[in-house]
Amino acid sequence: MQLQPKTDFAKSPFFLIAPFFFLATAMVVMKYIIPNTTPLFLAAFRLVPAGILVLMAAALLKLPQPKTWQAWAWIALFALVDGAMFQGLLTTGLVNTGAGIGAVLIDAQPLVVAVLCRFLFADLIGGWGWLGLLIGVMGISFCGLPGAWIYGGLQNIGIPLPFADRLYDGAELTLVPEPLDLSALSLQDLLNSGEFLMLLAALSMSFGTIIVRYVKKYADPLVATGWHMLLGGIPLVVLSTMFETNQITHLQVGDWAGLAYATVFGTAVTYGMFFYLAATGNVTSISALIFLTPAFALLFSNVWLGETLSELQWFGVALTLVSVYLVNQRQEIGNWFANFADRMSAEAIEITQPDILEPAITAIEPASEPLNAAITDGQKADQVSVE
Repeated sequence: MQLQPKTDFAKSPFFLIAPFFFLATAMVVMKYIIPNTTPLFLAAFRLVPAGILVLMAAALLKLPQPKTWQAWAWIALFALVDGAMFQGLLTTGLVNTGAGIGAVLIDAQPLVVAVLCRFLFADLIGGWGWLGLLIGVMGISFCGLPGAWIYGGLQNIGIPLPFADRLYDGAELTLVPEPLDLSALSLQDLLNSGEFLMLLAALSMSFGTIIVRYVKKYADPLVATGWHMLLGGIPLVVLSTMFETNQITHLQVGDWAGLAYATVFGTAVTYGMFFYLAATGNVTSISALIFLTPAFALLFSNVWLGETLSELQWFGVALTLVSVYLVNQRQEIGNWFANFADRMSAEAIEITQPDILEPAITAIEPASEPLNAAITDGQKADQVSVE
């Protein structure tokens, strides 16, 4: 049995937007829950039930199960990188960072994927893609690095920024520029940085995106996704049991409802919708709308959790979203400008061509008058002789 997609339904704006809405609100819900539970338990609870749901859906559709050792090997690697590492780093990073800024950093993973595909598969990045990557590095830096570092670094290279205290930390705080001193940065400081862990999560997700190319060669993508969730959740369960306590002690009814939402809608349903959209050929639409995840997350984290960003971070958010759009849509943007240039060239030729030919036509007309007169006289003589 195969799913017969209804293309018109898949093109509905609500259906296209829904998975990004679910992903974003799941981030906000997890941030709301995490003070009452532990990060590894949260990650495991999100993965394992979702994996079971996806495998049940695959069984109803009678999709084939993996049979070869290559299939299981790639699924296991996929589970480790995109399951255990990505979800574990994501939820651990949420402890010390906001849901909105975390979604922005996670959403930067297409930038890493573009670079990896360039070196692994010789995929073309192009001028627009490289511009997007450069803007993305700047945006992520503004989002994740301390404002004092950025201001101090710019001062060190002779680029002072006026009104830096208001620009970076808001009107209520005063920023003292500091030189960039990496010697004072310890591994523990990095591990305690939610932004750094979010970037590691984005890196894990990027490698997962590369690995899934190989997974699809040996197994059905939907079945492999279900198994990667289930298998990826097992190490998280083990680590949570070994190193965490009071995982469910403080959970309230609303927290359990939030866990269910993040598991069912934020994971299982979202993956299913992505596969449905891919089956209908709407991959381009997915790429173009990926910026909606951080946009929704920033909105709802502000409304529900009261999270706010500094002006520096808002600037970084804008740069990051622009960069993701440029990288994802680089071919379409390049084609649009190429077509625009062709149209402009064609219009220029149409406009200038009469001006170019007019002198030649003007010069030919007087010279051709005697010939035309001779031809006319000859035709008249023929008519007279016939009569």
